[in-house]
Amino acid sequence: MSVLQYVLAGLALGAIYAIASASLVVTHVSSGVFNFAFGAMAFAVARFYYFLHTESGWPIVAAAVVSLGIFAPALGALLYALLFRHLRLRPPLIKVVATIGVSVALPPAIDLIFGKLPNATAPGLAPTPVAVFHPFGATVTMDQIVNYLGLLTVVCVGVAVLRLTDVGLRIRALVDSPALTGLSGVNSSRVSLGVWAATTTLAGLAGILVAPTAGLTTEGMTFLMAAAFAAVVAARLTSLPIAVLAALAMGVVTTVVQRYLDPESALSAQVVPSIPFAFMLLFLLYYAARGLVGDGPAGGTLDRAIRVEDGGARGADHRPGQRSPSAVASAAGLFVVAALPLVLDEYWAGLVASGLALSLVLLSYTLATGEGGMLWLCQITFAGLGALISAELTTTYGWPPLAAVLIGAVPVLALGVAIGLLSIRLGDLYVALVTLTFGLLVQTLVFTRDRFNNYGQGVAMSRPGFAEDDRVFAYLTLVAFAVLALFLVNFRRSTAGLAIIAVRWSEDGSRTVGLSIVRTKLLVSALATYIAAVGGGFLAMDAQAALLDSYNVFGGLIWLAVLVTIGSRSPAAALVAGLSFHLLPGVFHTYLPTGWGEVPVLLFGLGAIMVAKDPDGVLAMHARQLRGLMDRRAGRRADPVPSDGAGAPPPSPAGNGTLPASGPDDRPKASSESELTGGERA
Repeated sequence: MSVLQYVLAGLALGAIYAIASASLVVTHVSSGVFNFAFGAMAFAVARFYYFLHTESGWPIVAAAVVSLGIFAPALGALLYALLFRHLRLRPPLIKVVATIGVSVALPPAIDLIFGKLPNATAPGLAPTPVAVFHPFGATVTMDQIVNYLGLLTVVCVGVAVLRLTDVGLRIRALVDSPALTGLSGVNSSRVSLGVWAATTTLAGLAGILVAPTAGLTTEGMTFLMAAAFAAVVAARLTSLPIAVLAALAMGVVTTVVQRYLDPESALSAQVVPSIPFAFMLLFLLYYAARGLVGDGPAGGTLDRAIRVEDGGARGADHRPGQRSPSAVASAAGLFVVAALPLVLDEYWAGLVASGLALSLVLLSYTLATGEGGMLWLCQITFAGLGALISAELTTTYGWPPLAAVLIGAVPVLALGVAIGLLSIRLGDLYVALVTLTFGLLVQTLVFTRDRFNNYGQGVAMSRPGFAEDDRVFAYLTLVAFAVLALFLVNFRRSTAGLAIIAVRWSEDGSRTVGLSIVRTKLLVSALATYIAAVGGGFLAMDAQAALLDSYNVFGGLIWLAVLVTIGSRSPAAALVAGLSFHLLPGVFHTYLPTGWGEVPVLLFGLGAIMVAKDPDGVLAMHARQLRGLMDRRAGRRADPVPSDGAGAPPPSPAGNGTLPASGPDDRPKASSESELTGGERA
């Protein structure tokens, strides 16, 4: 085929990337939220279009009008009202985790409503059978022409609205300063709602256009989102024209490269999907070398000046010498977990063992994200590498399994330090994108290799001879978890741990007292990577194989959502999250109808969304409630109410003859910057 053929195909692919990147850029610059839920939103709209057009027999035009003109804007408005409007001035960590919660919860919710598709193929906006044209000897399909027209329409309408209308003026003002926009009499909330409605329509359009080639699956849509990230990074998150041009160039390169590769070779299957992520990595390195990356402050000076911060920090009200109720609860929880393998049958004991192995990996999230405040999205990749290396050492070289797990994690540690050196000086959002890109590259270039994948069977991994039984292996894993959790608790109290807390709260303040930001964050990177790799080795021992399909990067987002739902800073939360991830689906599959199998993932996603309201997680919330109850009971015992001689107690300070008034407004609240990574100040 001629080069023109590949260029035309590349422009069609780049047009989809451009529409997606345009949506991401507009939402980021107008709301300060980088939408990690873009793929899920694209899937939701495309699935609704499929329901109308294919399953209900609607004509293409009618199905597209209803899907893109009614359903997509309504979905965007609903998500804005429920979540996105609360996120503009929140810390990057909360923004990312909340949008990840949407990306986790929305697809299973759509599957529950419309049903799970048995076949991933789906038509686009072109009539079927798809017409084929031959301009200048090249082949162009009607699907590709629709892609061109879709991008042309988006660009023309977007430029006209932003540059020639009052609505565009208000949107540009909202980007610069919502506060000043409000002072001028513009309803900024209404403008933001319109922006989210419009960008959700763009997401739906991209999803419908990519469905004929990538399939109508969450995996295909999330890959579209990740590829669009490269164009957004090229635009430094803000420039819409550069994002569109970079997306088109990326699409052309992706298809032209295929002209020189054997389509049947394994190299082609690995190189072609990696091109968008290679683009992203090159742009990140270029901008980092020139010092052009970093998270800018949200809003204008007035927005930051009038921002109200709640004083206090949760968890800072412990009395000296008082045993923390959460510590007591954690000890009781360990005893309960230790009893589970004894009282449960073989099936459930196996699930407990799997949950405990996952808890080891989640401890790495606790350290990197909860303690260090670092937005690392590739911990599942480190776990997969740890599983692969330990399995290779055991199967190929005959190492004892435990030695292979502990020593095989060392090379992964070195890799984590290298990623840390690359990303530490970047802003939080760029760190998330770098680690996500790294995970996708490893997944594409390493985990899919035939030698390691072995047709889905992975690399065999044996358990220690004394722990071949699931119950014994569960206790071995519980001991490993207890050792690592005890290490993290003591590390938090050490000088290095206090330095990490100080850096998390204020890097500028830490520099003034002589702390090295790079050294501190590298220490977090190394420890978190090693723990993730060890956890991956235990996961391989649990499955008795390094099943690399299990270490999908977007699966790691679900792991993060589960952990954040329970609590991001507590080792006990990692234990509860790991067990919940395996036991809750087991309960649904065993005792509830088959159609409810998606509900656990939906619940995990909704829990991550709730991080915008209570970033400390469910476990910390209940610990605070228990602590408050114990404090009130202790207060009643310490301050008995004297009698006035007539048997009636004197009036209380509240003046109503009852206990002193108290309520949510009387308690210290956490500042919005520190809620998720909150705790005691250094």
